[in-house]
Amino acid sequence: MTLAAKSLLLIAVLGLAACNNPDRYGAGGAGGAGGAGGAGGIDTTGLGDPNNPTSIAYFNQTVGDRVLFAVDQSTISPEGRGILTAQASWLNQNTGYAAIIEGHADEQGTREYNLALGARRAAAVQNFLISQGVAANRLRTISYGKERPLEVCSEEACYAKNRRAVTVLSAGAGA
Repeated sequence: MTLAAKSLLLIAVLGLAACNNPDRYGAGGAGGAGGAGGAGGIDTTGLGDPNNPTSIAYFNQTVGDRVLFAVDQSTISPEGRGILTAQASWLNQNTGYAAIIEGHADEQGTREYNLALGARRAAAVQNFLISQGVAANRLRTISYGKERPLEVCSEEACYAKNRRAVTVLSAGAGA
């Protein structure tokens, strides 16, 4: 093999090795003992305990991690405002967390329309949380449109569960 070919092979191997992070989900890999949202170098003790009021599991199960929307709407309902007020209070008390707000839509409509609708839903949640005192630099949004349904069927009950915004926490906010 020529020196140039060996150099290219070495660069390719190093590039692939740099992409591999076996501990990216905490100890034990995805779903392992590292806990939900575990980040490298951060103490993840208690993140998965639903009885620990500072844990991600507590936030998801007790505070509530999602709000639902009406058909073709990004307006937050009164029930949604209650959930988001509780989220904002929790986030303001637990400043070591950042959040990604995922906007989702049901399967009705085009991919492009649903991506835009999901983005409007995520932005509505983000704006509400900011209005409640959560620092904007702790929040990001992403839209999945209809690409990540919770339920797959052509019935209103399924559609209703898919029209949502989900607040996904991660430890180690850069606030």
